[in-house]
Amino acid sequence: MTATSAQTLAAPARARTAAAGAALRRKQGFQHGGWFVAPFLALFALFVIWPLLRGVYLSLTDANITGEGADFVGLDNYREALRDPLMWDSLGHSASFTAMVVPCITVLAFLLAMLAHHIERGKWLWRLCFFAPFLLPSTVAGNLWQWLFNPGTGMVNHVLGLQTPWLTDKSYAMLALVVMTLWWTVGFSFLLYLAALQGIPGHLYEAARLDGANAWHRAVHITLPMLRNITGLVVALQILASLQVFDQAVVMQDFGPGPEESTRTFVQFTLEEGFTSYRVGYASAISVVFFVIIAAVALARMWLLRNREESAR
Repeated sequence: MTATSAQTLAAPARARTAAAGAALRRKQGFQHGGWFVAPFLALFALFVIWPLLRGVYLSLTDANITGEGADFVGLDNYREALRDPLMWDSLGHSASFTAMVVPCITVLAFLLAMLAHHIERGKWLWRLCFFAPFLLPSTVAGNLWQWLFNPGTGMVNHVLGLQTPWLTDKSYAMLALVVMTLWWTVGFSFLLYLAALQGIPGHLYEAARLDGANAWHRAVHITLPMLRNITGLVVALQILASLQVFDQAVVMQDFGPGPEESTRTFVQFTLEEGFTSYRVGYASAISVVFFVIIAAVALARMWLLRNREESAR
């Protein structure tokens, strides 16, 4: 047998040995790494998976807040929820809040990030001012703006020379909630945009200047396209967060549903059914419906992003 033939026969054996060694290393790595992941998996199962499964089970019963005497009712809670006008009204309030907040906060965060990125003097102070409200607890921010919107002593009416009942009129209550949310949460999206702006290569702008592009052309043809991915992320995060609005709504309305129930959100309605009406089974069914809606929004965002990436190829 020639040396070439021997090498040819030995090549598959070496490949099998290398594959076996790689598989053994992966197995050993998983065994060692599994101990590091185990605490997280245990806590995730305890505080996420188990409550989720428990909630689905309760949604199929007529359980009350005491947890005693829960009878299996099947899909009756879901049928009632789909016919409940209060549930659809609260969902509509959350959807209208989302429709107002998401575009405004996306544009405002982008403009503030552009301003903070291009200012030379006192740059750290501007960044601190834009981001600082996001660090406040929801109760502090809600109580602050509840005082600012007070029709008699509030600063908003005093500065604007108005006597608008911001929190007691259904025509203005949701608008007041949107304004407060913009001031309170824009800092997070601002930070994302600012980090993305700092990652854009400077030579792109230099080349555009040499070609005679003005500031508007540079923003439209360089900045906005380079921020496309971060804009999609900001929009997705804001949609998911806005649909789950709760804290600021109940704090600004003193834990009530607002004038003529105009600011009762979906999460607030679920809380009222579970802990005010003591209908835990029905509240669990509503929560499952809301989970399905949130999951559908997240999956739609992933589908659109994947289609956009495939079309870009």
